[in-house]
Amino acid sequence: MTYQPPVRDHVFLLRDVLQIETYADLPAFADASMDVVEQIIEEGGRFAAEVLAPLNAVGDKEGCTWSPDNTVTTPKGFKEAYAQLVEGGWPAIGAEPAYGGQGLPHVVNLSFSEMSSSANMAFSMYPGLTHGCYSAILNGGSDEQKSLYLPNLVSGKWGGTMNLTEPQCGTDLGLLRTKAVAQADGSYRISGQKIWISGGEHDMAENIVHLVLARIEGAPAGVRGISLFIVPKFIPDADGKPGTRNSVFCAGLEEKMGIHGNATCVIQHDESTGWLVGTENQGLRLMFVMMNEARIGVGLQGIAQAEAAYQAAAAFAKDRLQGRSLTGPKNPDGPADPIIVHPDVRRMLMDSRAVIEAGRAFLFWTALHGDLAHASPDEAVRQKANDYMALMTPVVKGFLTDKGLKVCSDALQIHGGSGFTEHFPASQYMRDVRIALIYEGTNGVQALDLVGRKLAADGGRGVMSFFAEIDAFVEQSQADAALQPFTEGLADAKAKLQEGTMWLMQNGLMNPENAGAASTDYMHLFGLTALAYMWALIAKTAQAKVAAGDTDPFYANKLVVGRYYMQRVLPDAGAHLAKLTTGSELMMALPAEAF
Repeated sequence: MTYQPPVRDHVFLLRDVLQIETYADLPAFADASMDVVEQIIEEGGRFAAEVLAPLNAVGDKEGCTWSPDNTVTTPKGFKEAYAQLVEGGWPAIGAEPAYGGQGLPHVVNLSFSEMSSSANMAFSMYPGLTHGCYSAILNGGSDEQKSLYLPNLVSGKWGGTMNLTEPQCGTDLGLLRTKAVAQADGSYRISGQKIWISGGEHDMAENIVHLVLARIEGAPAGVRGISLFIVPKFIPDADGKPGTRNSVFCAGLEEKMGIHGNATCVIQHDESTGWLVGTENQGLRLMFVMMNEARIGVGLQGIAQAEAAYQAAAAFAKDRLQGRSLTGPKNPDGPADPIIVHPDVRRMLMDSRAVIEAGRAFLFWTALHGDLAHASPDEAVRQKANDYMALMTPVVKGFLTDKGLKVCSDALQIHGGSGFTEHFPASQYMRDVRIALIYEGTNGVQALDLVGRKLAADGGRGVMSFFAEIDAFVEQSQADAALQPFTEGLADAKAKLQEGTMWLMQNGLMNPENAGAASTDYMHLFGLTALAYMWALIAKTAQAKVAAGDTDPFYANKLVVGRYYMQRVLPDAGAHLAKLTTGSELMMALPAEAF
């Protein structure tokens, strides 16, 4: 079975559910007619399926190769596929036209990114990180830095990375030791070691631009003293082309559980030459532009791997013969029935599909608000969109990757013993997706960010706006009997989320460990409610098609899967609420030495 890009689902979400053509008066959307967008999605899907997917198992089996001269060779076919990616202009979809980009909405770029990540997650990380590097320089770089670096990052001719983590310093960047020493010519000498740097060295791009967090001599301790630097592998010459080799190199590759096709490097800076981005001691703020974009991208990876794993599991379930249906043979001429007739197999497939389809909608819906935050001339729209981006980003990252792992695990389970072998793709999907729960801030950190920072921001304005939006939808839709399962389920989930929010406000401030203990359950309660809202939006759109006489099973199937979500998945919200309100007392009761 080969990966089939879900083009129809992407087009349905963008055209019918999110109705992106209604924003045609905004700059980024002016050229995003659905004719254009549909063509991009179809061609992007073809590229993902025909060029990237065949290399997925190759990358997993071969991995990347480090040589003693500090160079890295990517798996067979990656370099040629990357050249096709650049030639096709795929990295430029969502970038600014001023730097060679196509200027289309980020949500359109996200559609392509999901398909390419489903087809080959390890490969897709290279252009994904490059786009993040582009965004950080666009946001904080000087005009000179933008004109020098952005056109090549936009095209993909140059790659990009972010150098944050050090052996003693992961999430707590205040422990960072990499130092920067100012030079007379305005540059800096950067010294230190960075680890786990995705795409830190490879043979696909003619240059690699490292964004490096370091501490300038004499800077304050902790996070207040961190600055951001551009450190290119090759220092651009007078013509802006790769020139002198910089003293930054890959000292080795990590041996990893998955994403073998991506070069995860130990990067050594031996007085490498770098240039300050923005102002001194503001590095973390600028790097968060790249980190937040990466967190949305990691949430996307959760959905992308889930989609690919679900497709493989569904195909296997229709082909594998084992046992007979509980209601009598469904394949009477064969020795057994395909396992898709068994309710427990259906349970896993339906659980997966219910989460994937609403999770994708949540991803696109969130990205659309990111576009509106940049493009809308209406200050109220921009404020709400910015509030939503801040509030939803940890949920997108944490909840969708947790669920993505569950889908990949169920896909392996459906494969049975075959899934535990390397003859089938289920094992790779599970190994690859596992990192998504860890990098760009572990999911526990995302949950803490949600309850500790995002909920209380601006007096809780973001979450209150979300509650109000759900209330308005329920009020407008509750008279439609066909939508009753969706409006009732959504209203109930929203009430539980509101109760959980009030509990945190009342108990989290009194004892911060209560907030910490409740955070993961609260994030899941939030995610389940958000997906319930997405299913309600999808159902309203699909029901309107059915009511208008459209007999396409695509719409009827949406309603079935959506009702399944409300009946079989959403009840988990009650369990998360019950757990989060127990507080931290028993969780923290045992002394450390008892573990």
